[in-house]
Amino acid sequence: MRPLRLLLIAIIVLALPRISTGQTLNAVPAESGLRELATADAGRGWEAVGRLNLGRNGFCTGALIEPQIVLTAAHCLYDRTTGTPFDVSEIEFLAGWRNGRAAAYRGVRRAIAHPGYRFSADGVVDRVMFDIALLELDQPIRLPSIRPFEIDFEARPGDRVGVVSYARERAEAPSLQELCHVLGRQDGVLVLSCEVDFGASGAPIFSMQHGTPRIVSVISAKAELNARKVALGTSLREQLNDLRRAMALGEARFIRHGEAGADNRPEIGARFVRP
Repeated sequence: MRPLRLLLIAIIVLALPRISTGQTLNAVPAESGLRELATADAGRGWEAVGRLNLGRNGFCTGALIEPQIVLTAAHCLYDRTTGTPFDVSEIEFLAGWRNGRAAAYRGVRRAIAHPGYRFSADGVVDRVMFDIALLELDQPIRLPSIRPFEIDFEARPGDRVGVVSYARERAEAPSLQELCHVLGRQDGVLVLSCEVDFGASGAPIFSMQHGTPRIVSVISAKAELNARKVALGTSLREQLNDLRRAMALGEARFIRHGEAGADNRPEIGARFVRP
């Protein structure tokens, strides 16, 4: 697995437009482009993916995995300029947001990043490894049209996956890339052939192997490898179980209303690109 480790270091730490690691990626079928889910018919079945509004101007993508629980990226909880965590009163989940309307609007009661996540950590690989968070909504969403997604912990190199996300210049409706692939996996980090952009952080990555989409990862970052766009995702196998235990215990790393300043981690140095 050493070549993949070198691949991850090259992508994440150097973040160069062209990278040579001596590794040849396995050939995969041609990828499909983004398809906008701008109508009710096109978006049917994906309504549990929503836009997360953050502060005054920011947004990420999140997905409902239980009626009251949203899965997203941990770095979405922090102002990327100051490193200050958002107060939960500044976060809103808009399930199925499309063309100015959502299927459901919810505030956030509490939020938790993975206990191993550090916004300003020097070890950049570690930032992707643990870059997941759970949000507890102020009220559960129990609508027949919005069904929480199941989790699938298996994602192997060569597997077909898809991503539903909001992003820059497509913030008013989600888009689906139905066909991309897992290029490699190492230490809880997935390298994917999916196309992502700013705003897609936290977007669910779905297994497309068995007909029913199941979440296998979330988008953490974007990069390029030999002039090819790739995405980096966080593996969920151990990390999600850790998060659920922390949430059940009510650990102190929760960000609650009025406590944003208690966990301020200022940014240090350059970071690789967060979508």
